[in-house]
Amino acid sequence: MLRPILERLQRRFGVSVAEVDHQDLWQRAGVGVAAVSGSTAVLGSLLDDVERFVWAQADVEVIEARRFWLETD
Repeated sequence: MLRPILERLQRRFGVSVAEVDHQDLWQRAGVGVAAVSGSTAVLGSLLDDVERFVWAQADVEVIEARRFWLETD
């Protein structure tokens, strides 16, 4: 069930995705999404779209969503 969602995220949004936590638990997964952009506004909009896509999946219950930004000079 998780693999098709991850593959659709990659194809539709051009982001990198991976299961990063809870691999040993049944019916639970931690998913990481990574994207790079020269504009924080573009990146924020992209991540908003990714979150909406995941929340819209009928067979998924989102418990938490967090964002971490890495900025370089």
